[in-house]
Amino acid sequence: MSKYMNDKNPWYRLDLSAIVYPTLQRKNFSSVYRLSVVLNETVEPDLLQKAVDRTLPRFPTFKVAMRKGVFWRYLEPNDRPGPFVEPDIANPCMPMYFQNNSRYLIRIYYYQNRISLEVFHSLSDGGGAMYLLRTMTAVYLRLKGYPIPVGFGVLDLYEEPNPEELEDAYIRYASSRVRPPRSREKTYRIRGTREPFHTLNIITGVLPVKQVLSVAKHYQVSVTEYLNAVLLHALLKKQKEDQVFRELPVSIAMPVNLRRFFPSRTLRNFITMVYPSIDPRMGEYTFEEILIQVHHYMRYYINNKFLNADITTNAAVTKNPLIRVVPLFFKDFVVRQFYKRVQDKQSSAGLTNLGVVETPEEMRPHIERFDVLMGQPFSARTNCAIVSYGENLSISFASSIVEADVERLFFRKLVQDGIHVKIESNRKTG
Repeated sequence: MSKYMNDKNPWYRLDLSAIVYPTLQRKNFSSVYRLSVVLNETVEPDLLQKAVDRTLPRFPTFKVAMRKGVFWRYLEPNDRPGPFVEPDIANPCMPMYFQNNSRYLIRIYYYQNRISLEVFHSLSDGGGAMYLLRTMTAVYLRLKGYPIPVGFGVLDLYEEPNPEELEDAYIRYASSRVRPPRSREKTYRIRGTREPFHTLNIITGVLPVKQVLSVAKHYQVSVTEYLNAVLLHALLKKQKEDQVFRELPVSIAMPVNLRRFFPSRTLRNFITMVYPSIDPRMGEYTFEEILIQVHHYMRYYINNKFLNADITTNAAVTKNPLIRVVPLFFKDFVVRQFYKRVQDKQSSAGLTNLGVVETPEEMRPHIERFDVLMGQPFSARTNCAIVSYGENLSISFASSIVEADVERLFFRKLVQDGIHVKIESNRKTG
């Protein structure tokens, strides 16, 4: 039993990242993201439901409901029927209201050969949720008659969850004596026409992994550094096209998977944010100059010392005895105002890279690719999410504005660099 649970009435404290997401919840916004797997054959809904029912008990931190206390929210086990698989919808990542869907904070959809898992961010980050999607897909394929072993991201349904899977890893590792400040400079914000409520515009580019690796190698950077530079390049061009009165820095909010630096098997949130940026007030930047800036920023900041200091700042807030006894409604008000007035204005776009997804070799013939979608942005901007599997690298943009100028500039640069891009979208044409 985890030290974050109570033996008589099991429950989970929200981890350090999870605390903010319910606070930002509103009628037309919810912190929901989507992971999808594209199979090589049509999905059978009845078998998928059986796979969900068999898999979910192995993941107790996903089989929960959100509860509100006087001082904090928490998660408690949910034994209600469900969640039930549903045909997919045109606009993914709809707001997830805590009282609906038998109080589950996940949704499972199917469409043709695609299985999609949507998760409220208080449960887990994309790295943790990918274990659930891979295991659920493996169980589904077994029900189809294919022998799929455990390992490589597929968990054993008959094995008790490791206590580390349930832990708040932030608390275990936050130990720095330095606490960097939270506030950063205001950045350029995209001007756009807001779509009607519930409309999420998605543009996905599918790229050959070999071509992307070849281009990144040519520039002598990593794939993540290259794609960050391409997005910054697109944002700079967009700001020029907007003919703004006063140029501002362009900045990307990029989550870093802390499991790479602090050993933990947690399936809950364990990420922190870094902000690669370019300031056009210093002069015109060539793409190569943007690459150099991003490359050195990443190498300087993404290490266990800086990242530990960052999560220690967050941990210090929740450990403060005065803050602990402040009523929840007042905490919500303060956090919401800080996010709207400060935090949300510190980035021009979001970019997450889940990296290379691994599966057992026996699953490979049945899977074409994985996709990831960051979901609806909090304000008018675009979010970019990247994942690769086998020969395919998938880049998905999610936006709640009509204009797709940043996406157009982003993919145009990839094509100019010799990368073949196949575009898919849920946007209406004609």
